Amino acid sequence: MLRKRLIALIVLTGILQACSNSGNKDKSDGTDVAKNMVKEVSQPVKNILFFGTSLTAGLGLDPTEAYPALIQNRIDSLKMPYKVINGGLSGETSAGGKGRIDWLLKQKVDVFVLELGSNDGLRGVPVAETTKNLQNIIDRVKTKYPDVKLVMAGMQMPPSMGTKYAADFKNIFPELAKKNNMSLIPFLLDRVGGIPKLNQPDGIHPTAEGDKILADNVWVVLKPLL
Repeated sequence: MLRKRLIALIVLTGILQACSNSGNKDKSDGTDVAKNMVKEVSQPVKNILFFGTSLTAGLGLDPTEAYPALIQNRIDSLKMPYKVINGGLSGETSAGGKGRIDWLLKQKVDVFVLELGSNDGLRGVPVAETTKNLQNIIDRVKTKYPDVKLVMAGMQMPPSMGTKYAADFKNIFPELAKKNNMSLIPFLLDRVGGIPKLNQPDGIHPTAEGDKILADNVWVVLKPLL
């Protein structure tokens, strides 16, 4: 009888110890999960400012179809802590951008994508003037946020603007990118410009399908910076 009681006592002790260990494990797991949740919530969100023309604004498209919005979708799918700010304005020139940039810099900017100059080119603005204005914008951004990552979107003009002008205009962007240590998108409209089915009736602004390609052109340069 005594032997049976001892065996029962040993079994009961083992059961109580197992329950205690299980409770401790569950508590530990719960703590780890809570810590991970806090870590995710507290991760600061950084801003990407796309500063440009109607190409960035997405003229003729739903705002969700413009390439900056498509970039935001990719960022969200990868759970990256970045928020895209669309600072595009239809008809914007480099001079207009120079007068507008300070207002947008009131919010923290961690990545700055500059897409300006195309309207200058279409108006035949001297290359030296466009270059000076773009450099002024870049200087203001760097002065306000010294650690900002910079991206330059290259643009081109059709030969109808004159062979020399078109060549000089095209060189603005890689030269400024090199001078200011900016990542360069060689040509924002690559694989879209001049292709009728990818452009709206005006022949200038991409369709929704065209903007998907613009997003690809931007993403291949932007992603490594994030």
